Amino acid sequence: MTTAAPQAPTRRRRWLPVVAVALVVGFVLVMGRIGWHLTRDGVVLHLLGGYVLRGGFDVVLTPRVLLPVVVGLAGVLAGPALAARAPWRVLLPGSALAAAAWAVALALSSGWHRLPEPLSVVYEYPNDVPRVEGIGAFLSGFVASVPADAADPWTTHVAGHPPGALLAFVLLDRLGLGGLGWAAAMCVAGGALAVPAVLVAVRAVAGEEPARASAPFLVLAPMALWVATSADALFAGVAAWGVALLATAAARAPGVADVRALAGGLLLGLALFLSFGLTALGLVALTVVLVHRGRLGWGGVVRVLGVAALGVALVVAAFAVGGYWWVEGFTAAGERVRSGPSYANRPLEFFVFANLAAAALAVGPAAVAGLASLRRARLALLPLAALVGILVSDLTGLVRGETERIWLPFYVWLLVATAFLPPRQRRGWLAAGVVLAIGIEVVVRTEW
Repeated sequence: MTTAAPQAPTRRRRWLPVVAVALVVGFVLVMGRIGWHLTRDGVVLHLLGGYVLRGGFDVVLTPRVLLPVVVGLAGVLAGPALAARAPWRVLLPGSALAAAAWAVALALSSGWHRLPEPLSVVYEYPNDVPRVEGIGAFLSGFVASVPADAADPWTTHVAGHPPGALLAFVLLDRLGLGGLGWAAAMCVAGGALAVPAVLVAVRAVAGEEPARASAPFLVLAPMALWVATSADALFAGVAAWGVALLATAAARAPGVADVRALAGGLLLGLALFLSFGLTALGLVALTVVLVHRGRLGWGGVVRVLGVAALGVALVVAAFAVGGYWWVEGFTAAGERVRSGPSYANRPLEFFVFANLAAAALAVGPAAVAGLASLRRARLALLPLAALVGILVSDLTGLVRGETERIWLPFYVWLLVATAFLPPRQRRGWLAAGVVLAIGIEVVVRTEW
């Protein structure tokens, strides 16, 4: 396989992105229609009035919408040129700042309250922060409070995740940064920092040019709607940097590579204690190493993965010593999820497809067009690995709705496919994603 995407697709292949997006638009509309019929017939989808995305339809169009319009327009007009010409050391922090600005601009179009508000509900992590007194007692007693019929059960999101998710908010509070404002800032920062992580990984896998090509799409994707504000954005950032460090380790000589592989393993291990669903991201982590097999040889591949596995094991051991065993927690969380009405009432035969429709809206038309433009290049393995992870997560049946936020850690890797878009089409697809994001923000009252 080649190291980068070819830049001269045939005329017929130039039409594939358009056809693919048209088909996906039709699929989303069909799923929305089915959702509407199910709701009309009395099925409770637990989507707050929505049929694919979680959130009811309620148009809020005020002068504040000019903020994301201006930011989005600036990104479309100047983003590709800046991404292509900026020094690499400037592009990485610049992409994170731009991604944060886009996410915040979208949220603020509905008012200042929209940034902290999603974390204020009783189901979210900050609700249970006051319950945690000592870390040792918290970890050892965590599983006992997972069942819904426990004496003092954790709130919904806490119970459905490993303890690391709540622990992140607890540690923020212990640092003196308590309150929903700081919690929202941590989530936004996590989601924004995922962007330079992906760029670093793409550069390690296929070179700088495709990384620069995908940068504007990573910044301006509609997924920014859920970066501000959901905890899954934080999960995405931690996991993305774990993969990025692993990718750079595989691209370098032994020695420095071992340090990076260990650091990547530590972050990926931490990610496992933020969300059980991130286990499906393991294929992406394997991919960024396996693509270098020709240079490393199998011995080198095993060395990088072995050092990374040591990092993961250290995190697992640390939580185990604290009293929390991941497998036991996973079993308890699965039982808690299955016992709730928002799982039992949601028909699997609908959500197994509606989940993908929500994902299509979150990644936007550019990612869909990019997937249709994939060619034989090792970079193509990254979005394909992420897509397989999404499908695995979907087919487990545990995820029923809200995938616009739940799959954020996967979306950032799907967007790598935009590097394969025909150069003349890129600005158009970038603009389409901006329009979609603003449209959703104006029309749908999303929960996050």
